[in-house]
Amino acid sequence: MRVVSGIQPTGNLHLGNYLGAIKNWVALQDQGKHPTDALFFLADLHALTVAIDPGELARNTIEMAATLLAAGIDPDRATLFNQARVPAHAELCWLLNGTARMGWLSRMTQWKDKAGKNREGASVGLFGYPVLQAADVLVYQATHVPVGDDQKQHLELARDIATKFNADFRVDLFTLPEPYISPAAPRIMSLRDGTAKMSKSDPSPASRIALIDGDDEIAAKFRKARTDPAELPANAADLADRPEARNLVTIYAALSDTNVDAVLADYAGKGFGVFKPALADLAIAVMAPMRDRLVRLLDDRAAVAEVLERGADRARGLAVPTLRNAQRAAGLLV
Repeated sequence: MRVVSGIQPTGNLHLGNYLGAIKNWVALQDQGKHPTDALFFLADLHALTVAIDPGELARNTIEMAATLLAAGIDPDRATLFNQARVPAHAELCWLLNGTARMGWLSRMTQWKDKAGKNREGASVGLFGYPVLQAADVLVYQATHVPVGDDQKQHLELARDIATKFNADFRVDLFTLPEPYISPAAPRIMSLRDGTAKMSKSDPSPASRIALIDGDDEIAAKFRKARTDPAELPANAADLADRPEARNLVTIYAALSDTNVDAVLADYAGKGFGVFKPALADLAIAVMAPMRDRLVRLLDDRAAVAEVLERGADRARGLAVPTLRNAQRAAGLLV
């Protein structure tokens, strides 16, 4: 089993990123027997599909790497790197561009959402980035890719591209990656709108708990989180039509490594005047040690960059054989 997953370096990570993905990454690295069984990368090439500030991208890459390390990613048990340090990602992407089809890409939901009505003004990279995503996992012969609901279509595309490449060139080269969906990875919603996902792009900082937030900020954001006036029920089914309440209980369950029914067993009949302070205390207990590690890591950014380079060196060793075999299959190596 080889797991590969990436995240764009677009700014401060938040509690939704941690509970929905990073906590799962830490668990996956602990399941492996070798650091190459779990590869996690900063998708800085993907960041180029929209307008960027080069200095900001460079800072975000180091800061996000430091955040992943602070959250528990161990470079001795997993491979952590940024995409641009492994040229095989981009090289294989170009080969796969000859296999992927315009019709496949034009049907991608995220392309339609991100381009909106200005498709003529969108970059070629934004249209074709699912091919780079395919290269990201195929180049390492990934067997499993952690995905959320919004990424299932992209993994299916990667499988389609791999299948067509293998068939077109009569090779058995690419592994078809399977989705890895952890039952312990909840979907964390905005603190201001229980129907919208917690997001770095939300203009309101009060909508999310950043991993760098101080204890007082965490407490204040939970105190002001939108809720309803009703007390907490005794079972999860009664939260179905209460998105804000359900979100806060889900966060509590994820932070405490339990489930929603167990949380409700402790807080049934109690109001949010009791529940919110308890949730804030729990969040602070979990997040404060991560924040302290992050602050220390950001004091030595060169050391963080060195971790990325060591990880990239390991990743390059894995990626190059697959790239060479793909080039050979396409007639580029003789």
